[in-house]
Amino acid sequence: MKFTWNIISGLLICLLPVFTSGQNMGDDLRIWGNFQMDAQYYQPDSLIGAPEVPEKIRMNGFANLNLSYKNVTVGLRYESYQNPLLGFDSRYKGSGVPYRFATYKEENLEVTVGNFYEQYGNGLILRSYVEPNLGIDNSLDGIRLLYRPHTGITIRTLIGEQRLFFEKGPGIVRGADAELNFNEVFARFEDSPNRWSIGVSGISKYQRDQDPLFVLPENVAAFSGRINFSGKALAFNAEYAWKVNDPSAENNLIYRPGQALIVSGSYSFSGFGLLLSAKRIDNMGFRSDRNATGNDLNINYLPAMTRQHTYALTAMYPYATQPNGELGFMAETNFKIPAKSLLGGPYGTNVTINFSWANAIDKNPVNDTINVQQAGTKGYNSPFFSAGNQKYFQDMNVEISRRFSRKLKTTLIYMNQFYNQNIIEGYTTRENIKAHILAADIQYRLRARRSLRGEIQHLSTQQENGNWAMALLEYNIAPHWFFALSDQYNYGNPEKDKQQHYFSVSAGYTQKGNRFSLSYGKQRQGIICVGGVCRVVPASSGLSLSVTSTF
Repeated sequence: MKFTWNIISGLLICLLPVFTSGQNMGDDLRIWGNFQMDAQYYQPDSLIGAPEVPEKIRMNGFANLNLSYKNVTVGLRYESYQNPLLGFDSRYKGSGVPYRFATYKEENLEVTVGNFYEQYGNGLILRSYVEPNLGIDNSLDGIRLLYRPHTGITIRTLIGEQRLFFEKGPGIVRGADAELNFNEVFARFEDSPNRWSIGVSGISKYQRDQDPLFVLPENVAAFSGRINFSGKALAFNAEYAWKVNDPSAENNLIYRPGQALIVSGSYSFSGFGLLLSAKRIDNMGFRSDRNATGNDLNINYLPAMTRQHTYALTAMYPYATQPNGELGFMAETNFKIPAKSLLGGPYGTNVTINFSWANAIDKNPVNDTINVQQAGTKGYNSPFFSAGNQKYFQDMNVEISRRFSRKLKTTLIYMNQFYNQNIIEGYTTRENIKAHILAADIQYRLRARRSLRGEIQHLSTQQENGNWAMALLEYNIAPHWFFALSDQYNYGNPEKDKQQHYFSVSAGYTQKGNRFSLSYGKQRQGIICVGGVCRVVPASSGLSLSVTSTF
């Protein structure tokens, strides 16, 4: 970046007197940060579709350095992509300091200049965040203010431009949020177990209209309101957002307002919990560049109401939120079968049952002469509570976890899944995937802080690549070492030459805040998702090194 070395040298100059006289600053001084590097040596493998990489070795790395003294905190992040790992956008190529900030805090005032992250409510109209595993960083570069005029009242404002790799997007984002916590505002309710809060938010973006065909709005506003309640056993959260018409590449340039509603409630007591949540999203894509696609320059965040699976085959087909229209629902209950009962065993048995569903909203033509989603029109009409005739995703899973002794613990999972490839992955002629998945996780403690963990998984489907089997064995020497062997076998692939083993061997070492891991093997092509935001992971083969450190 243009000012990279000026920024670094300026910070070092600021740090010099700190290091030379820090012993006189006492507890007011704090320095912290972290470092991460992921590198891979690539080997071509035509059988699994792993391409030849001219550089042979690629690397993603970053380091955060922060310093606070009394009321002031400053920090920066240096990033280097030499070149970016496969699956990350090639526009990350190079090195620089895309994130630097200074924050000043008083008793009821906080001011940040430079880069910052922010979220209003559930993020329906604003969420700026970083997720290195997805290659996402939509931080804002500008000014952020936070003010508390009274106990329990918080007001926040911001203005800035979004990060776009090592540049900035063309739009300007402006926002404000106000939140009131009733228990803190009204002192007589301060000790009440029932907690209430409400909040309202507003966001607008500005981008010049340079379209030769359509007259596009240069200022687009969005508003939201939310309410939160939590008690001893019951909790409730709801938020509604509305956005003025925002023709973009994502919605095929239609002039329809957007809206979103999220409602979630939970009830729990000893040994039992129940969670119910629902959402409706309608034309709610919101970016600071109307021409952006993929994961670029999203202003808001639309969460997926699906369970986040961690096992390899249960996470093979994850769900990605559909901003142009989606109805979603999730229900989850967990309970414990008492210890020393017939089904509970000596320590009790934990059971979790989860169901999630996502579907199209009902879209009807505006009139007889306009097609649904036709560019330059209002797009469509849609009754608020009416579902469309296309299912996107469904997941029903049961997880049973039981400890048989102080040394032996098992987890069993069954999952039934429906996955619409054409909608979720952007294809047009793929079959819907219907899969049955089984997973077993067995952990056994050995002597001298050693343990063994094994996984056996199976995915059964007649679509796409057919059946998969997976096995893993992990040996741990706490608190420092781990060693693992795994293999994913696509034995059911209809193409015989693609019935491949994806083996992997790995080892790692942890010492205080430092972690080193090394692995060698094959990676199947797939999708990785975090909270409904996804990126494609291409097939690869080779040696990988990962180093993380915190201080």
